[in-house]
Amino acid sequence: MTVVRPAREDEIPAVGALVSHSFNDLAANAYLVPPLDDRERVMADFFTLYTEHAYSYGRVDVIDHEDGGLAATAVWFDRANEMPEPPRYTERLEALAGEYLERFNALDEVFDKNHPHEEHWHLAFLAVRPSEQGRGLGGELMRHTHEQLVAEGLAAYLEATNDDNVRLYQRHGYTPMTPFEIYLPDGTPFYRMWRAV
Repeated sequence: MTVVRPAREDEIPAVGALVSHSFNDLAANAYLVPPLDDRERVMADFFTLYTEHAYSYGRVDVIDHEDGGLAATAVWFDRANEMPEPPRYTERLEALAGEYLERFNALDEVFDKNHPHEEHWHLAFLAVRPSEQGRGLGGELMRHTHEQLVAEGLAAYLEATNDDNVRLYQRHGYTPMTPFEIYLPDGTPFYRMWRAV
């Protein structure tokens, strides 16, 4: 049986590393940090920063792997309530992004400009270890939170990264928003999706 549990605070860096590893081949990650030698390290720090904030202002769920590590994670933000910017965000982003800072600022600008204003929970990251993909772990993580959101009468929002992910999220009740596609400066798309109450 697959068990979804809350991440512990000491697991936040491991969650960030799992998201980075799972997302390493995505076009958005390649835009943010083009050199492969830097990508996974920089992105792990970036995802850890956001996971740390979600731990305080949302939820971080995980599924354990039999090897003792993490098999999958879902990182959510509670946007039904007021949420501040992560502490020392500008300073920390500058430190982790280094020479790629302009690209991360562009990502923030695209997301901030296109984020819905209605009350909702935001599925920021849904990541499954590559060797565990195709086993339904992402679906289990979504169902776990969707049940709570339905009970509380709250919608959910996400930005999908490719057509395969769009199809996955559609199977779990998400539908395209208008505008559906939003773009990084190099033309890399994200797909805005909403799960109604």
